[in-house]
Amino acid sequence: MNNYFDALETRDNAEREAALMAALPGQVAHAKNSSAALKEILKDVEPAGVTSRQALASLPVTRKHELLERQQATRSAGGDVFGGFSALGFGAHMPRIFSSPGPIYEPEGVSPDYWRMARAMFAAGFRPGELIHNCFSYHFVPAGSMMETGAHALGCTVFAGGTGQTEQQVQAMAQLQPAGYIGTPSFLKIIVDKAADMGVALPSVKKAMFGGEAFPPSLRDWFAERGIAGYQCYATADLGSIAYETQAREGLVLDERVIVEIVRPGTGDPVSDGEVGEVVVTTLNPVYPLIRFGTGDLSAVLTGPCPTGRTNTRIKGWLGRADQTTKIRGMFVHPGQIADIVRRFPEVARARLVVTGEMANDAMTLKVETACGGPDALAAKIGEAIRDVTKLRGQVELVLPGSLPNDGKVIEDARSYK
Repeated sequence: MNNYFDALETRDNAEREAALMAALPGQVAHAKNSSAALKEILKDVEPAGVTSRQALASLPVTRKHELLERQQATRSAGGDVFGGFSALGFGAHMPRIFSSPGPIYEPEGVSPDYWRMARAMFAAGFRPGELIHNCFSYHFVPAGSMMETGAHALGCTVFAGGTGQTEQQVQAMAQLQPAGYIGTPSFLKIIVDKAADMGVALPSVKKAMFGGEAFPPSLRDWFAERGIAGYQCYATADLGSIAYETQAREGLVLDERVIVEIVRPGTGDPVSDGEVGEVVVTTLNPVYPLIRFGTGDLSAVLTGPCPTGRTNTRIKGWLGRADQTTKIRGMFVHPGQIADIVRRFPEVARARLVVTGEMANDAMTLKVETACGGPDALAAKIGEAIRDVTKLRGQVELVLPGSLPNDGKVIEDARSYK
């Protein structure tokens, strides 16, 4: 057990799935009963029937821009700052609220490890009794509190380094001798470079858990050359921890308290394992019970278990953004419209709108995967659907199944901006 945070990480997949699906109807019912926004969003949903992933996939997806719009609407009316999504109001049960760009306001509850970060920290090598140097921001955004509450739940002490003041960060690390660092990878690089410039050794910093930025292999190797083993975590201000990297460095393992789907961008339709799509999360958090929350991030499921023995599903990590809304000839075209077009033609498997030309002289081609015969007639019908849905004319190119790139892109902007 010393290799794992708890027994949940190595349980049989069928046992995990049964537990998650057993908890799902209660969470949906709680969301409807305790959240004004979700009462409206899920008004036609019978919670007792949501006992499978297939049933879950029939529920609407709430995307971040919709959450923001609801918050803005209720705030402007002098109402709930959370847009009706929080199950609780202000008081001792909500010690803090935070603000992300938008602004979007997020509540923090009182449960230990509210953001569920301790598991990710354990996988990154942190252990009870250690000192962690936390360089995530402590103001406005929840990142600093996410990590601090997770570290406390793990049994660690935290130095609240926050951001900036690089020389003071170096001095604190040299004097306090923390076991490791938590923050963005770019800021730790700045600290390590500054320490070298100052002639100050930081021998105690042997591990790090990173978030908030991409962590490419080149930077991972840079830290390794300096004796620091860095690992990624994937979390959002709305949901807390979603997935984390292990010592195997083969994708990110999902957290035990979330249900994750990968859906085709612009839709709520789950894609096959391995296909890139948008990360949609249902959380079992009773304070902020988000059901099918679209993160806007792209990823894909990796097949097989983690080599470390953790049995939960793995994803590839962050692969880009799903919001590919593009302005074409003065009109906004978004992935949901492309999905609407595809739904009209059962013989079409996938589609990708490619926008070319120069600004003010746009051309768009919808590439569709199909094995159907009679391509001329099909292409003509699809062309009519493009015009009907987008109010724009576009060309249609039929390609064989499997021809389109597996990168999650539904709209590719290939225009020249020179």
